[in-house]
Amino acid sequence: MRITFQEELEQVEASLQEEGDFVLRALRAAVNALEQADAELADEVIAFDDEIDGRYFSIQEGIQSLLARQTPVAVDLRLVLAMLHANLHLERMGDYCVTIAKLTRLVSDVDPDEGLVQAFEEMGQRAEEMIRVALDSFQRRDLEAASSLVDLDELIDRANRRAVERVLDLGGDVSKREWGLRMILVSRCLERIGDHAVDIGEQTAFLITGEFREFTDASHQGG
Repeated sequence: MRITFQEELEQVEASLQEEGDFVLRALRAAVNALEQADAELADEVIAFDDEIDGRYFSIQEGIQSLLARQTPVAVDLRLVLAMLHANLHLERMGDYCVTIAKLTRLVSDVDPDEGLVQAFEEMGQRAEEMIRVALDSFQRRDLEAASSLVDLDELIDRANRRAVERVLDLGGDVSKREWGLRMILVSRCLERIGDHAVDIGEQTAFLITGEFREFTDASHQGG
């Protein structure tokens, strides 16, 4: 009976990693759509969110089924709880990718500020790195790697602040100002994706130590 339970746990965790791969694809496509002002690619990102949501609900149902049939011991229960939380954080990341895509569609006919677009490319790369570190540390039960997400998150937070400052410097052009305001929302989405990666890191720490604590309050400022 225990072997079957462990196998099912492993299957759910494998699905969680696959969901993470889906989120990475969505994030890369969303940033590319923004960079290229590609409304068609933005539409693909929006449609692809159904795949992420499908995996999210599948994992939720799988865990509910496990708990209905089994009474996990403490270590297994920690894994179940950590996967539930990580699953939610990944689904939220997917939602932020959709928001970026929707904002891209609204401004696809506006001549962008190239410096700001490049800044978003950098933020997107950092967010991807954080997602990979979060997923890898969860898979390997690596507390040190999970803790490193705090420093990576600070880099995205700084980039977010710089993006806001650059928007404020765009001047009085009405179309530029409207574009800039929407880009502040894009920057915020990327910053929040980083926060959710930190949250997954905190679940890894809980899984390893049995104690939940936030790595730092600063990683959740404003969100």
